[in-house]
Amino acid sequence: MTEKTLNLRGLKCPLPALRTKKALGTMIVGDILIVECTDPLAGVDIPNLLNQTGDTLEDSRKEKKLLTFRIRKK
Repeated sequence: MTEKTLNLRGLKCPLPALRTKKALGTMIVGDILIVECTDPLAGVDIPNLLNQTGDTLEDSRKEKKLLTFRIRKK
């Protein structure tokens, strides 16, 4: 199991969701992806993406303008 952090700060919709999907495509089952975004729409787009891919959102946090998602590849 590996853990990777994806810094998507400053990118606007739909780039955070697209780059998250691309990163998940390179990972193996059990890997963890930490996604950091500043686009408020990512709060909707990332969970919707995970509903489509079947991967697990283990945690999501919002601190000021930073959204952080912890995703486990399934």
